[in-house]
Amino acid sequence: MVVVTTSPHEFDLASIGDRLVVSGARAELEHAAATGAMVVTAPPGTGKTTFVPALVANVLAPRASGRVIVTQPRRVAVRAAARRLAELDGTPLGGAAGFSVRGESIVGADTRVEMVTPGVLLRRLLADPALDGVAAVVLDEVHERSVDGDLLLGMLAEVRELREDLVLIAMSATLDADAVASVITPDGSAPIVDIPSPLHPLAVDYAPHSTPRMDTRGVTRDFLDHVAAVAVAGQADADADALVFVPSARDVDEVVRRIRGRASGVEALPLHGRLPARDQDRATRGRTSQGDAPRIVVSTSLAESSLTVPGVRLVVDAGLSREPRRDAARAMSGLVTVSASRASAEQRAGRAARQGPGRAIRVYSEADHARMPALASPEIQSADLTDAALLLAAWGTPSAVGMRLLTPPPAAAMADAVAALRALELVDFAGRITPLGVRVSRLPTGPREGRALLAATSMDIDVRIAADTVAALSGGFRDDGADLVRLIRELRADRAVGSSRWRADARRLARTVSSENAAGAHGTGTASASFEAPGVVVALARPEWIARRVGAGSRSYVFASGTRAALPDGSPLAASEWIAAWEVQRASGRIADDTGAVIRLAAALNEEDARRAGAGLLKRERTARLESGRVRVRDVERLGAIVLSSTPVTATQADTVPALIGHVREVGIEALPWSAAAVSLRARLSLLHRELGAPWPDMRTDTLLARLDDWLVPVIGSAGASVNGIDTLQALRGMLPWPDAARLEELAPESLNVPSGNRVRITYPDPDDPDGRPVVAVKLQEVFGWARTPRLLDGRVAVLFHLLSPARQPLAVTDDLATFWDGAYREVRRQMRGRYPKHPWPEDPWTAQPTARTTRPLRQ
Repeated sequence: MVVVTTSPHEFDLASIGDRLVVSGARAELEHAAATGAMVVTAPPGTGKTTFVPALVANVLAPRASGRVIVTQPRRVAVRAAARRLAELDGTPLGGAAGFSVRGESIVGADTRVEMVTPGVLLRRLLADPALDGVAAVVLDEVHERSVDGDLLLGMLAEVRELREDLVLIAMSATLDADAVASVITPDGSAPIVDIPSPLHPLAVDYAPHSTPRMDTRGVTRDFLDHVAAVAVAGQADADADALVFVPSARDVDEVVRRIRGRASGVEALPLHGRLPARDQDRATRGRTSQGDAPRIVVSTSLAESSLTVPGVRLVVDAGLSREPRRDAARAMSGLVTVSASRASAEQRAGRAARQGPGRAIRVYSEADHARMPALASPEIQSADLTDAALLLAAWGTPSAVGMRLLTPPPAAAMADAVAALRALELVDFAGRITPLGVRVSRLPTGPREGRALLAATSMDIDVRIAADTVAALSGGFRDDGADLVRLIRELRADRAVGSSRWRADARRLARTVSSENAAGAHGTGTASASFEAPGVVVALARPEWIARRVGAGSRSYVFASGTRAALPDGSPLAASEWIAAWEVQRASGRIADDTGAVIRLAAALNEEDARRAGAGLLKRERTARLESGRVRVRDVERLGAIVLSSTPVTATQADTVPALIGHVREVGIEALPWSAAAVSLRARLSLLHRELGAPWPDMRTDTLLARLDDWLVPVIGSAGASVNGIDTLQALRGMLPWPDAARLEELAPESLNVPSGNRVRITYPDPDDPDGRPVVAVKLQEVFGWARTPRLLDGRVAVLFHLLSPARQPLAVTDDLATFWDGAYREVRRQMRGRYPKHPWPEDPWTAQPTARTTRPLRQ
């Protein structure tokens, strides 16, 4: 029998690499690729994305079958790179070169190089960790440091340890090559190939606007007007195609509209991730004929480094970008507009000089440029890591423990992500993936959307409604009034940008869940077509963001998570008492109704469905709190932080003890009723502890608060439900150390006998005063002739005397009475005898009779 085999397709590298700078390093690249791993650093415009995958495929062809998988960070770049390689190779798309993105795949049996997004490859890895049929993986644009890109690098490094034949290559314009090499190969031995810059001459100008680029609402309309004006004028001067960078898809559409209103004879095209594929491809293909009108392509950062827009000789850069930010306090995350990095600015400017001399106009000042961060922060440091946590759990490395990564995930953010997955029942308490988590990880959605998709159909919600809802949530669509139901209606009617993409995603999700969910394709309950069905889907995805209106007529809502946010002005959802929120943004002032956040996408809900979707957050508890000095108890039912019902009930001792103790902890021990006797006992015990130590108890405030269970709880039972019924004297007596307590009066008496025959109270120092002294305040005449100052605590501490006038005003402070009589007394006598003539002021205090009386009773 004769077996006929077909040789793998060989790319014509001479033709593909013609006029590409990267082809000059062909020999070095071939040698490095043969080692099984390498890092390629090459500025934009070198042709690495096109040339290196073809070269790797040729190097491997004699000894290894299988495809070369190449990741590009965005779908538009994936399609553009595959199309470009196919054109240079002279083969149809889907032949030697093809691509796969979510919802679209053009590959064939003979495809040697397949371009994919990181998300596509991550899910292939979960389905087939050995990557059978794959000979090499090329990770392009690693410098962008997306979460998916970082995870792929770490996961593929682990695959290489099991599959020595797998070739792994990382490519980037700007990166720490040594760090990447140490992830790919633990000893850092992966060869590093550095490709020089191919840029043609580039002129960089600055054209700042007279007002700030952003305010509290985001990019200002005035600034976008300025960007459009600079782009139109610059394109006319350059007489070439222009590429304009602004931060968001909405900003792109605004600038395109303004350019179209300013310039005739110029084609203004948007380029962002929400556009249909045909519109994206139209913007990235360049002019198709000599007579085509010049073009101004307005793009988000997706055109920054991963694709070339042909014909561009002018770049206009707003110097802004959208980056993920996580608000841990509010459990929110999302994209925010921030200053771009200097590295991004260089990448953008370089787009103008890829194919010839170019010009870059930065519509900000040189001072703004100097203040930009050198590099953008890795996404893993600031993003919501819920998706990443599920991928890691499915991979078998929960929380990335033990995985080599360029940047480890922040511990707090990862802990929050695992907690969210646990609440969704996708991982267990050890962080290991559950059977439901495995099913969700196979779906082409995030974990929240996937869990909702599966759960919704089991709750008798029609699978088509669930799929439509999830496709709208995961597609990044938005309604000005935050109304998800209205948004879905617009998408179904083809009245929203991206409707065709949404429809394709919804169909694919419906097919996937129909085969995945044992409940079948369609639900049968009455909820399947209800107005609230999308709200139920959202609530299943984010149960902690089920929300209830704070009051009739208000647009503010309290979430089950405890945070608050407001609907936009005029939102039709404001009539709904219950909503399920999907997207929330930080905001301030009136737009957020002073809640600190604004709801950007949500759906109406009813209480019954809120209870069903948020069943894991339902709890019933007795709450006890002090009101007007008494413990009031209520039976409270909550959905997270949302109070569903609250009924007053009779307090029991089980209620009063924690309530009173909690009140004291919150307010401090001054909340207790301190009698004079209790204050005195506490001060006496404090001095004993300070001077003698154990077993005398520490009476300082912090110590008493820390030991409330020891000394206060035992007396609360007899106090009833009132704080005023607590006997603090009894509580302190319970702390007396026996048998040492028998000497309390001897060591630290409450009062002191003075020579006049009276007994005077001793004021002991405040327990929180480390240097305080025991004080006796007494009329000077009552201690005539007292030579020896009394001492307490077995003679350790001298009493400090405050000697008072007949009007009980201080005349002297001393702890040495003998010295006072022989010295300072004479001056006191000289000043006081005329002021208080009815009281004795003898020349010799040593022999005078101590008295609390005036001179007349003494003479009598």
